[in-house]
Amino acid sequence: MKGPKIRPSLGAYFRAVGDEEQEKSTKELHEALKILEEQVLGDKIFFGGDTIGLGDIACGALSYWFECVEEAVGKKVLEPGTLPRLHAWAQNFKQAPVIKENLPDHGRLLDYVKHKREKFA
Repeated sequence: MKGPKIRPSLGAYFRAVGDEEQEKSTKELHEALKILEEQVLGDKIFFGGDTIGLGDIACGALSYWFECVEEAVGKKVLEPGTLPRLHAWAQNFKQAPVIKENLPDHGRLLDYVKHKREKFA
């Protein structure tokens, strides 16, 4: 099956400037994340089922880092109304004690992401 690539879509979303470019990159990223939600996550709590596994660790940046990216870009993608299962997964992942105890400081991460984004704006 051929579909959008998540990595290029995420990069385009992060680098997009101007309304038209931001709308296009946001839509492409949403389509890629929808595939992840439907075909990989499905109705499970975590990618591997009821407990955190390697797939969750690999996608873990979506749960915390991506919030800062959305804030820096100014366009939300991972929302309960559009990607409900992926949004719930992200919330569950962040609340797992082993993850929660090791998350970086939100303010520092946001400053870093904003600084990187400014290079593209």
